[in-house]
Amino acid sequence: MARKHSKRDSYLDVEGEEEAPATEVLCWLCGRPTGKTVVWHHPVPKSRGGRDVVPMHPICQQTLIANFTNSELQRHGMDVEGLLANPAVRKFVDWVANKDPDFTATTAKKRR
Repeated sequence: MARKHSKRDSYLDVEGEEEAPATEVLCWLCGRPTGKTVVWHHPVPKSRGGRDVVPMHPICQQTLIANFTNSELQRHGMDVEGLLANPAVRKFVDWVANKDPDFTATTAKKRR
């Protein structure tokens, strides 16, 4: 059986190499860089046939859930501009724009 890493393996010779910078993941709703916690959100709810996922901050996802029903999210689909046309969501995005990527706060309850 062969060894996984031999003494002459170039895998072990990483002294002069620099690590590639991690790609910065941006939030789908607010456009800010995501922090340590990334939520993979279905813009079109799974119950409505949605398959695509987008990265979001947890607070941004909570805001969407609080302001839109599944039917409304299905109609908007992947259109962020349509969601930002809602005054409550626009106000939230403007407010959270200067916050830390890992910022979290309680959001409004879902309207009924």
